[in-house]
Order: sequence, then structure tokens, then C-alpha cells
Amino acid sequence: PGQFSVEIPGQLSVEINSAWVRQLWSGELTYNASVSLANCVSGLALGVIVGSILGIMMAWSPILDAAIGPLVRMTYPIPRSALVPVMILWFGLGSTSKIAAIFSGCLLPIVVSAYNGARGVDRSLIWSARALGATESEILREVLFPGALADILAGARSAIAIAFVLMVTSEFLVGGRGLGYLISFLGDAGAYPEMFGDVLTVAAIGFLADRAYQKYMTFALRWRQ
Repeated sequence: PGQFSVEIPGQLSVEINSAWVRQLWSGELTYNASVSLANCVSGLALGVIVGSILGIMMAWSPILDAAIGPLVRMTYPIPRSALVPVMILWFGLGSTSKIAAIFSGCLLPIVVSAYNGARGVDRSLIWSARALGATESEILREVLFPGALADILAGARSAIAIAFVLMVTSEFLVGGRGLGYLISFLGDAGAYPEMFGDVLTVAAIGFLADRAYQKYMTFALRWRQ
């Protein structure tokens, strides 16, 4: 039993490594990873841009906050994966539905982070900017956005994890291309070494993305030190 428990993990590890190298060499892994990352980055970028603008504007305008705030609070607890079938129904089976699912899942955390960050800006800074003759657009650009930047970046880090989850989930449901599709297809076919290799690929990409983003956050917020 002791010898059995030692040999099987090593053998499985060799099989997974060999299967991963075969997929990489054939170009199958590279192609599907590039498709997945393109969808993930597109949806995440849209979520960060739109969410940052919307959150800051909600903090700036009481009218906009009263109109959109209740909707944000009502939809925030909804599980992100529940949005995938809705986006497939609205946008079909192509890449658009996957990007839309990632965008909608990442949007709300960014909106909430930007809103809280902008609301936390010291009001005396806004009054001082007005006293010095700054326009409303200059206050938004030069005071509120820098003040909310740390919260926006923290929200974006959470959104990265959500984006990877929705990337794989949407590709499970909408097959054809992507790492999620590849994992689902290989699992159904019983090619478990290849499947585990692709699962580890997603985990490794997600880990590296998080590490790289932490470095970017440190660089982007260096002025606060």
C-alpha cells in the first residue's frame, strides 16, 4: 500500500505533463487559451471602464444615485454564473455572449468600489478646488478619480477572479472554442490527463494575472507614498 500510494501520483503527474506538452505542441492549447483570454480581457476591460465611470458619477450626482443605486443594490447579490444563460439568450452562442457575461459579472464590483472610493474623498478637497476656479469636469478628473483610484483598483482585482470564473463557465455552456470548452470536452471524452493539464493551465494563468496586477497596483499608487 505504501508503494502504491507513492507511485500513482508520480505516474499521474508524468501523464498530465506529457498530455499538456502534446496539446501545447499541437497548438490546440495555445489557440483555445488565446480565445479565452481575448474574451476575458475584453469583458474585464469594459467592466472596469464603464463601472469606474458609473460609480464615480453616482457618487457625484444624487439624481443618478437615486435612479441607479437601488438597481445596483438589488442585483449585487445575484450569483455571477447565473448571468451566463441570460447573456446566451440575449446575444446568442458566439463570443459576444461570453464577453457580455464577463462584463456584467465584473461591472457591479467595480461600480460599488468606485462609488465608495469617490464618496470617501475628503469634501474639503472638492471645496478647495471649486474655490480655486476648477470646473466640474476638472474636479471629477483631478480630485474624485485620483481619490477613488485605490478602491477602483482593489475592486478590479476582485473582478479579475470573477472574470476567470465566468470565462470558464460561459465556455462550458457555449462550446466550440476556449479553455472551458476544452476542459468540458476532454472530461466528457475521458481524457483526464489532458483535462487536468488544462485545469492547471487556467489556474496558472489566473495566478500569474493576479501577481502581475498586484505589481501594477503598487506602481499605479506609488504617488500616494
